[in-house]
Amino acid sequence: MSLTPLLAAVKAWPISAMVRGDLPGTEWLFPIIETLHVIALTFVFGSILMVDLRLLGIAARSIPVSRLTAEILPLTWIAWGAAAIFGSLLFISNATAYAGNLQFRLKFLCMLLAAVNMAIFHLGAFRRVALWDSGQPPLSARLAGALSLALWIGVVFFGRWTGFTMT
Repeated sequence: MSLTPLLAAVKAWPISAMVRGDLPGTEWLFPIIETLHVIALTFVFGSILMVDLRLLGIAARSIPVSRLTAEILPLTWIAWGAAAIFGSLLFISNATAYAGNLQFRLKFLCMLLAAVNMAIFHLGAFRRVALWDSGQPPLSARLAGALSLALWIGVVFFGRWTGFTMT
């Protein structure tokens, strides 16, 4: 089953035309939404970076991991929600082209793998955080932090590359 007709229908929505700037007075909408998407992703990446660097033992070693995650992760989720909303608006503006773009697909693959990594971390090493909270995280937590960092760099890299490969 091909998604092409569905994606073409999404691209034809009036809101998609507005985001593209096809309607009079909306030529400013795409760059504003794109800017908000990038700002939200900056908060997502920055907050995840803080936790990952703590897991790697590079930064904030005096702060317990449980406290750091309790303070930062709610902000991460808010920023992720904003990035998802703004990113969805960008996607519908040219759904067929985005869906066919390799770099866009790789961005989403990195996000999916980051989500799997996060789930494994929270269901594994983080369940025993009380044992290592204020000290050096175990190898499994450090590996989760390193993999998370690499995958989120991939999200940023492929996201920017998408912008340069859209036709």
